[in-house]
Amino acid sequence: MQMRISDNGELVLPGSLIKQLGMGPGDPINATLEGGRIILAPPVTRRPGAGIIIDPATGWPVLTGGEGAPVLTSEMVAELLVDFP
Repeated sequence: MQMRISDNGELVLPGSLIKQLGMGPGDPINATLEGGRIILAPPVTRRPGAGIIIDPATGWPVLTGGEGAPVLTSEMVAELLVDFP
């Protein structure tokens, strides 16, 4: 897909690309140079408090979504794994 830079130095992204990224007007976007290419990507957002903790019951490291994150139940995991090879 080819685009042009305006006289003001602006690059307009096609609406189809913006929609695929789940973005809208005014949303920030990161631009980096990699091997002579311009890479545009939405910023990575992390839920505050998300990370790896030690499960007090097992002593094993586990992922946490942080306070207020939705709970993933065993039934939900089983449903997700039904089609897993």
